[in-house]
Amino acid sequence: MPNPNTPAYLRFLNLIDAIDRIAPGKKLDCTEESLLNTVVLSFHAKKPVLVGDLISLSALGSQATLHGRLKTLSAMGYIKMAANEDGRKKEVIPTKLALKRYEELSKCLEKAAKSAS
Repeated sequence: MPNPNTPAYLRFLNLIDAIDRIAPGKKLDCTEESLLNTVVLSFHAKKPVLVGDLISLSALGSQATLHGRLKTLSAMGYIKMAANEDGRKKEVIPTKLALKRYEELSKCLEKAAKSAS
C-alpha cells in the first residue's frame, strides 16, 4: 500500500511504471515519448504534423536519431504515416493504441491526484 504522504506526482510515476510492467516491450525512451507527445498534442489541436516537422526537432536529437525513433514508434503501433493532401509529404498520425496509452496515463494522473486529497 502506498504511503499517504507520498507526493501525487511520485504516485503517478509509480502507476506509470506499473503500466509499463504490464505491457513489456512497449516502454518508450525519452525521445520516443517526446515525439509521441508532439504527435498526440498536434492531433488533438487538429494541426497536422509532418515527418519533416518532427525530424527538425533538433533539441531531441539528430535527424537520423529522430527518423529512427519514428520508425520504432511506427513498428510498435503508436503512429502511422500517411501522404498529406498533395502527396509529397508524410503526415504522422497517432493510432488507437497511442490514444489509449494517453487515456491510461490520464487515469493514472487522476488516481494519483484523487489519492492526494
